[in-house]
Amino acid sequence: MNDSGGGTAGGRRSGQVLVFDADDTLWENNILFERVIDDFLDWLDHPTLDRREIRHILDDIERANVVAHGYGSKVFLTSLHDCMEKLRERPATDRERQEIEALAAALAQRQVELIPGVAETLTALADRHDLLLLTKGDDDEQRRKIEASGLDRHFRAAHVVAEKDVTTYRWLTREHGLDPARAWMIGNSPKSDILPARAAGLNAVFIPNDNTWVLEHDELDPSDAGVLHLAAFTDLLAHF
Repeated sequence: MNDSGGGTAGGRRSGQVLVFDADDTLWENNILFERVIDDFLDWLDHPTLDRREIRHILDDIERANVVAHGYGSKVFLTSLHDCMEKLRERPATDRERQEIEALAAALAQRQVELIPGVAETLTALADRHDLLLLTKGDDDEQRRKIEASGLDRHFRAAHVVAEKDVTTYRWLTREHGLDPARAWMIGNSPKSDILPARAAGLNAVFIPNDNTWVLEHDELDPSDAGVLHLAAFTDLLAHF
C-alpha cells in the first residue's frame, strides 16, 4: 500500500485529488446488461450451442465493436444483432430486430442505482479533497446518468472520454495540473481504471465489483505499492 502524498489525520491522507470512475464504481451498470444478455440467450434458444459457447461468441463480437464504435447501450444493441445474425447465418428480420430492441429497452429507461454508501462517502470526501469524475462511453448517455445520479455537485469537473488509456490519464494530468504523487484513480476496472492510471504515474484504488464486465478484466501486480486494494467504496473514508 502506497503512502505517498499528503499528511495524515487519523491515518488518512489529506489534500489529495481523487478521480472517480462512474459505471460499477458509483452506480450499478454491468449487471443490467447481464440481465439483458440472459434474456437474449433465452430468446435465441440456439439448437446446438450452449449458453457458455454463445456468450464467448458475443464477447468476441463486443470486443470488436467497442474498438470500431465505442461504448454504450447503442453499441451493445448492435452486438446483440450481430450475434444473432452470425449464429443464424442470415440477416435479422424486422420482427427479430424489434424483439431484440425490446429486450434492451430497459437500459434506456432505467433509474440510476447507486452502490450502497456512495453518496455519503462522496459527501465526506469532498470536504477534504478535490474530486474529479472520469468515465468512458457515449457522451449523452453518460451525462444523463451523471445528472440522474445526483452526484455531480461533488465533482469539480466531470469528463466523458471515448477510452480510458494511458494517453487519457496523461491528458487528465496536464488538463488539471495534477501532481501524480497526490492523485488517485478510483475504480473497479483493472483494464480501464488501474493499469493505465498507474502507467501514467498516478496512484490507484481498486474497488472490485462482482459484476464487472468481462472485457474490463485484467491482472494486477500484487506487489505494486501504488495500488490500494479496498473491499468496499465506504472503506475510502479510512484512507482519505
